[in-house]
Amino acid sequence: MKYLSLLYQIFIFLPIFLIVTIITATVVVIGAAFGDGNFWGYYPGRIWARIVCVLSLCPVKVKGYENIDPNTSYMFVANHQGAYDIFLVYGYLNHNFKWMMKKGLRTVPILGKACESAGHIFVDDRGAKGVLSTIRQAKKVLCNGMSMVVFPEGSRTLDGEIHRFKKGAFQLARDVNLPVVPLTIEGPYKVMKRGTFWLHPHRLTLTIHKPIEINNDIPADEDVERIKNESFEAICGGFGRF
Repeated sequence: MKYLSLLYQIFIFLPIFLIVTIITATVVVIGAAFGDGNFWGYYPGRIWARIVCVLSLCPVKVKGYENIDPNTSYMFVANHQGAYDIFLVYGYLNHNFKWMMKKGLRTVPILGKACESAGHIFVDDRGAKGVLSTIRQAKKVLCNGMSMVVFPEGSRTLDGEIHRFKKGAFQLARDVNLPVVPLTIEGPYKVMKRGTFWLHPHRLTLTIHKPIEINNDIPADEDVERIKNESFEAICGGFGRF
């Protein structure tokens, strides 16, 4: 069975994945150049992500769609298990958004240009000037009625556990007065751990929790800490619900 899986990945999954990725990236770049960047920056990627999940033989389950309004902007925060977090959230959140991602991804052939054209935010943490520029871009996106997805751990887990959240996303949500929606991601760590390249098909689950509202009646620092802690607790509590 192991060898059949390897043959499938090499001769079927990988070629189709590359072709679909190139087509999707091209559509995003051209579409965003001549049309609505919010449309072309989301829907082709959503289809691409779903195709990848199907090709990877990974069934998907989602719980909590009723907790979010498609016409409301949110700051979505999720635990970061692995590369397949991207496909799960992009394909199945069913809510238009922009990613906040590491600046190094801009240099990835094809995908980097597509992400730039789609209007996703690249985090520049090289000094105060870069951080300030990133914050300004993010605020502009959020203030224009768009949602955003952030992994507050900052990087993929190495051991499958959820690690300490950084406060940047929660501070940003507080600054623009957007509710924070925690997302529990389960399964991608088993599909493809950080540092590995072979797939191990496994069920992917996404739990969308209830929004955590901003409280402007308390000091900003205190509110940010509250939102961060409540998000962490909600995400941890979402495991094993299926």
